[in-house]
Amino acid sequence: MDVEDVLDTPAEAAPLWCPSGHGREAESVVLGVRSQDDGGLTYLAEPMPAAEALALVPAGIEPTRVLRFASHCESGCAHRAGPECTLITKLRTLPPKAADAPLPHCHLRHHCKWWNQAGADACGRCPAVATTILSTETTVSRAADPSVTPEQLRAWIEANPTGPPGC
Repeated sequence: MDVEDVLDTPAEAAPLWCPSGHGREAESVVLGVRSQDDGGLTYLAEPMPAAEALALVPAGIEPTRVLRFASHCESGCAHRAGPECTLITKLRTLPPKAADAPLPHCHLRHHCKWWNQAGADACGRCPAVATTILSTETTVSRAADPSVTPEQLRAWIEANPTGPPGC
């Protein structure tokens, strides 16, 4: 079964996918390409097998700095609490980049764990997610830390309303 067959399977019959994978899993696909200027995400019109994309990334560059991967949502993930993804729960604590922006075109949506858990609210935050986080991105680093609860993140944001430099 190829990538298109998996993503064309009706959502109720297919496993949910994590839109913040690492690209190492056999089923992984490229969700989009990150801009080096502003960190924004340009979604691919069609899925591309991660193995093909990884071969194009120059040596010395962490693939997750330039590409966003999707792979099956795993029950053993550090961001799972039962059936819920705590990462999207925490990301929903952060203010959206543009509250009225249209949802991005995404070939993964109906198979996406975040979409199935939080709907459009998750999609609005998805383009800002980077699987590899720079050390200067303090708020995002806190959100990505599995040990930080949504309440702790919310309290930190309230205590630091302008955020740190680089946030």
